[in-house]
Amino acid sequence: MGWSFKLHGGLAAGLGAALLVLAGLTWLPGTLPLADSGRPVAAIAVSLFPIFIAAVARLILARADRRSMWLAFRCLPGKVQVALGALFLSGVVLATLGGAGEGNLQAAEMKAGRYFAFDTTPHGRGTTEVSQSQYMAVLESDQRSMFAIPGMLFVGAAYGALTAGELRRTELGASA
Repeated sequence: MGWSFKLHGGLAAGLGAALLVLAGLTWLPGTLPLADSGRPVAAIAVSLFPIFIAAVARLILARADRRSMWLAFRCLPGKVQVALGALFLSGVVLATLGGAGEGNLQAAEMKAGRYFAFDTTPHGRGTTEVSQSQYMAVLESDQRSMFAIPGMLFVGAAYGALTAGELRRTELGASA
């Protein structure tokens, strides 16, 4: 496998792991101070899209289907397989538990000293006033989702880049 595939996969896996750790830290009491500004969301978006799109493009160029991707993944070293699997499963757990946090409330905000959240129940859609404890719970749940979902996408990009590299290696080996 070429160094660019390893670099791409390693970068994506590292960023995914960092975001999943941040998502896990949201289970601690209080909110993450860094997440209050819009900068993390912008940084995640700016880095996620090129890395993810490049991984998808590499898979398309390798003419990968599900079966060949699975076989290529199985050719990766065992530690890499375990690491990617563990990262993905932790992302699934964090995203699932984060989504089940405050039920139908999301997008917490504070206006004039009062706490509001968007209620997504079918017949009661709209912004509703909530208590401070509900506000904090919704805010933590939103942060958890903000980190867990892109973290899983980064891990998926690492999977794609590394399997594309393995497919490329076998393709070059077969043509030699």
